[in-house]
Amino acid sequence: MSTMNKVCSPYFDPEFDELPERIFGPTCRVCIDNESLEDCTLVKVNSINKQGILLEVVKVLTEMNLTISKSYISSDAGWFMFVFHVKDEHGNKLTDQRVINYIQQAIGTTREIPNSLTYVNNVIESEPASEHTAIEMSGADRPGLFSEISAALADLQVNIVEAHAWTHNERLACVAYITDQSTDSRIEDPHRLAKIEKHLATVLGAANISRTNHQEVKGADLHVGDATTTCAERRLHQLMLSVEDFEGPSAPTTSSSETPLGLDEDDDEGSKAIVSIESCNERGYSIVSIECKDRQRLMFDVVCTITDMQYLIFHGSTASHGGYAMQEYFIRHIDGCIVNSEGEKEHVVKCLEAAIERRVCEGVRLELCANNRLGLLSDITRVLRENGLAVVRADVETQGEKAVNAFYVKDLSGNDVDTEFTEPKKKEKFIESVKKEMGPIDLAVKKEITSSPSSPDHRPRFSVADMVKSHVDRLSNNFIPIKN
Repeated sequence: MSTMNKVCSPYFDPEFDELPERIFGPTCRVCIDNESLEDCTLVKVNSINKQGILLEVVKVLTEMNLTISKSYISSDAGWFMFVFHVKDEHGNKLTDQRVINYIQQAIGTTREIPNSLTYVNNVIESEPASEHTAIEMSGADRPGLFSEISAALADLQVNIVEAHAWTHNERLACVAYITDQSTDSRIEDPHRLAKIEKHLATVLGAANISRTNHQEVKGADLHVGDATTTCAERRLHQLMLSVEDFEGPSAPTTSSSETPLGLDEDDDEGSKAIVSIESCNERGYSIVSIECKDRQRLMFDVVCTITDMQYLIFHGSTASHGGYAMQEYFIRHIDGCIVNSEGEKEHVVKCLEAAIERRVCEGVRLELCANNRLGLLSDITRVLRENGLAVVRADVETQGEKAVNAFYVKDLSGNDVDTEFTEPKKKEKFIESVKKEMGPIDLAVKKEITSSPSSPDHRPRFSVADMVKSHVDRLSNNFIPIKN
């Protein structure tokens, strides 16, 4: 009788998941086309679909400092097809065979992007297993906080191998990789890790109150331990999202699905991103439309945020021209639903606007290079603070015996400091002051300004109604079926 009540499940061959690979060949096919267009290289990718594959592909191209001027995306019915128009950091086609081989290997060989390779300073290198301890911090920001964090790490006798920090809307997110000062290796002693975490928690705890509304920032977090496989920039986006930087004092207040796709003449000459969402009910998609100033890594920031908000991109198109960018994505939530409620639309709009804004730092950029030593970062940020400067974004790394640091700075009140560096005498005085305190150090002061967008008549435009059909047709013509 017991056998009569037994529930039987259908049998699936364990090799069924590999069947598409046996039928269609390699999991992913990558074609580098330098013949079709005169001014850029086409990177064409098609294969079996998997969640997050678009982000992985864009990440590979972004980490190589390639500029994506156009892209076409389609990933319905378990298959994805992407086409990217790319140029190198000098605005040229991709002609270096090492770069081409790297793209094909990083994207095309397996379901996962290889962790054994990395692309640094135009050189393809092997990347060993993580030998560092990771620190991830997020919470409320205040002037001088990054300097205090650097000083705390110096007091704890740890080497800062690499660190990245963003600030936006009075929030801070920081990812740092450290080693023990005496052994130059990963810290594994749980008591030591607990001491580091407790010390940093004291520094962050004093800062975790918003200066605007004097309330505790939600989602503030601190983690000290093994490094994750997620890249630092994606973690920074995730940390910022967790502390709701989209709700900060300068966050937009009028964004909604009804926002017209176009720039208001009073909107600081188009400096602010315009994001809108509309429904395509007959196709079962929500259409996210974005227009803003163009910049490096823009597509990565947008795709990363859409993915981390648990939405899937099925179709899309991006284009940039004259310093201006427009992007459209056809999305659904991972549960298959479109963005329906006004509250959900407003949330997605705010998150995307924050993702576009949080990386942008216009104004003074300081580049410093010196022999690496314990406490170097602490000393540098202390000297900047003594000169009335606060770090609003930092990228720190070690290259051999050298420490290479890049900082975007403002004054301690959060105002731009352009006037302090436009006059040659003031700029020279500042450089001499830093060198006097720090000793031998290479210091460059740069003023970064994003180019103004083109006039409305020259902005790239898309046809939402025809996009799915035209892009699928276009993509289908760019690929040859893969057969054994």
